[in-house]
This record gives sequence, C-alpha cells and structure tokens, in this order.
Amino acid sequence: MKQNKYLFIPQKIVTANQNNDILTETAVEVTEGVITAISPATDDLIETFQGAIFEFENLVMIPGFIQTHVHLCQTLFRGLADDLLLLDWLQKKIFPLECAHDEGSLRASCRLGIDELLTSGTTTILDMGTLNHQEIVFEELINAGIRAYAGNCLIDINELYPPFKKSTEDNLKYTYDLAKSYHKYSSKIKFGFAPRFVLSCSEKLLRDVKAMQKEFPGSLLHTHSSENKAEIETVRKMTGKNNIEYFNSIDFLCDRTVLAHCVHTDDEEIDILKNTGTRVAHCPSSNMKLGSGIANIPRYLKEGISVSLGADGAPCNNNLNMFNEMKLAALIQKPINGPQAMDALTVFRLATIEGAKALHLENEIGSIEIGKKADMVFLDLEKTSQPLDQENIYSSIVYSANKDNVKHVFVDGEKVVQNDISLIYDQKELLASGREELFKLIKRAE
Repeated sequence: MKQNKYLFIPQKIVTANQNNDILTETAVEVTEGVITAISPATDDLIETFQGAIFEFENLVMIPGFIQTHVHLCQTLFRGLADDLLLLDWLQKKIFPLECAHDEGSLRASCRLGIDELLTSGTTTILDMGTLNHQEIVFEELINAGIRAYAGNCLIDINELYPPFKKSTEDNLKYTYDLAKSYHKYSSKIKFGFAPRFVLSCSEKLLRDVKAMQKEFPGSLLHTHSSENKAEIETVRKMTGKNNIEYFNSIDFLCDRTVLAHCVHTDDEEIDILKNTGTRVAHCPSSNMKLGSGIANIPRYLKEGISVSLGADGAPCNNNLNMFNEMKLAALIQKPINGPQAMDALTVFRLATIEGAKALHLENEIGSIEIGKKADMVFLDLEKTSQPLDQENIYSSIVYSANKDNVKHVFVDGEKVVQNDISLIYDQKELLASGREELFKLIKRAE
C-alpha cells in the first residue's frame, strides 16, 4: 500500500514565509502531498507518529525552486549556439534546430531538461514550448510529475527563418485544442499561452490569443520582450512602438502575463509594467551570454513589479540550474547599483515565493507553510564549509551552493530525487537516447 503520511525532521527549515522564519528542531508533517503540521520535533511526536519518518539531521529543507521561463525543447541544443547575439542566434541556430524536431528528438530534449531541473532542485516551471509536437512536452511533464505551466509556441511571421511558422488560423486551432486537452489536466499541469515575441506574431494572433486565454481561467500568457537592442529597434520599425508599449496598446498585458527578460525598458514601459501588474521573468545568465544586457531588477522591485527567475534555454546559458541564476542575479547588479543592491535573501525569495506569486500559485507552493503542497528540497550545506546560522544561511544557498548540494527532492510529497539520483529517469539511457536523437536532428537540420 502506498504511504501517504510522512514526517520530515531536517537540521533547519528555510521557510520563505512572510517572516522569513528559519526553524530548527522542527518537524514537518505531510499528508497526501500537503503540509498538515509544523511542530517541535519532540520524542513523543516521533514515537507516536503513524507514518514514514525521514530524519535528515545534516540537511536543510527549502521550498522547491520555481523557474518562470524555460525552454525544454531546446535542452538538446546545448553547446550548439554559442557566442551569438539574439537575432543571429535565432536565425542561424535555434529556429532551424527547433524546426527539425520530430517527436523522438523533442521527447529526448524534454526528458534531459526535466531531469536537470529536478536534480538541481526546481519543482515548478513555466515552459515555452515549440511550434510542433507540443503534446510530447505535455506527456513528458505529466510522466515526470513536475509542476508546470506550458504551452505551444505561436509563430505566424518569421522573416528570420520562414520555414518555421504556421498560418494564424492553424496556430490558433492547434493552441485551442491543446488548451482544451491539457489545461488543468491535473493539479500540477496548467496551460500557458505562448506567442514567441512581437517579431514573430501578427497583431491578430496576439489579440486572439489574449481573448482565448480568458476562456481558460487559471491559465497564463507567456512571451519574450525587450531582450535585445536590435530586436527592440526592429519592433519599433514594425509597430512604431517599443515592445511593452505595443503590448499595452493591444491590451495584451495584465497580471496573468509573464514577460521574459525586460532588459531594455524606459520609464514609460516601467510604469506600464507596474500599472498592469505584468510579471517579469529575469534570466541573468541568458542575458549575459547572448550579450543582451542587464535588466534593472532593483528598479523593478522598488516599483513593486513582480520579478522571478528562469534559466531560459540550455543553448543560451548551457544549464538549467537555479543556483546559477540566483548567484548571477545577485552579482551582476553589484557593480552597477552597489554591493547591497541584491542581497542573498531577496534573491532566494525570487527563486521561491516570488516565483509562486508570478504564477498565481502562492497559496499552493513557494514556501514551507501549513496548507501548502509538499514541494521540498533538501540541501547538504555542510559542503559549503560555512556555519549555518540565521545570518548566513541565505549566503550559503545563493553564493556558495550548487547542484551538487541537492540531496533529495519531493514534489507533492512524492520523492523524485534521492541521494542526488533521479527516481524518474535512468541516467545512462537518458544520455544515450539524447545523443542518438541529437545526431539525427542535426542531420535533418542540415
């Protein structure tokens, strides 16, 4: 019989709750995937508990990381699109490779990406899918048990790589059918409508997608914006407006819209983000590697704009590791805005509870609190060789830790990573399949 009641007793609990409580000598009770009690870890509790007990005396419990912008379909392209600016990167590498995906290569790419995310502590994602075979992405998300918003990428204009597009009508029909099939497929899977960016979408497509999103309560809008100066200049020529100004003019922005990047924005656009409640997904490693720039995240936070973190895709940063994003999110601001501009606690919250807020899931995930889903990560921070007092535990996580510190991962109270090893995938099979599918994909792209 499947066990549905657990007691977790870690060394410390970094809650990410409103008070940023850090708890010691505390037990977390989980019943059917939900945190049902947080109480002192007394001998009496341990002796009388009716269920499985996990005593992780040397490990720190944190909420599962939440990434609000990733591309699972691109994981297979890691290392194939280095040292290019955004539009060249898309034209010469990414669009041709995505266009060459078949069901086998897309499945391999998703599995590699999900495995990397889970084993590095990410338990929830907002994924931008691809133009074709999107049902494969949903199948893999469902099979893996990760929590996700996802949706097919919509493209009806593509001057960079014309073969990679569909008609407006075909885009909309495919999207509607997918949303009907997969939105709220389970408690962990929801739909994110995902037009690629202004340069690949007609005004009709964007307007109709926004209208369609309203038919699916609880869904999101997810796109790219204001990432690269050449992109922004091209958008101005195409629309007469900057990205965010244009989105606002067609009523695309709202509190259920997540814009990835927002690197180059002016005062008017910042006001629009604030007034519409639009969410910003900050992707520091991608922005640096593509030479796009550094988003003014301290300004956004000061203005009360929702900011969260995402690794973007493997070919624009070479990993999907939230520890990398946290560290860079903190460090890149310091030479510009001073050493205290992005402290470790602020960044940790961007990776957890603020990510949950961006996805409207803050009542379900993002912190260790009673009533929330048991999405939990256990870290071995003794490897950082720092004393784990309340003052520096965030420093240990943000500045010193990495994927190697992740020991166990639970989603909905179900263990998906144990002692660094995925319980979802066979690593050797995963890598062998990935290499085989990549070889065939490159041949197709050529």
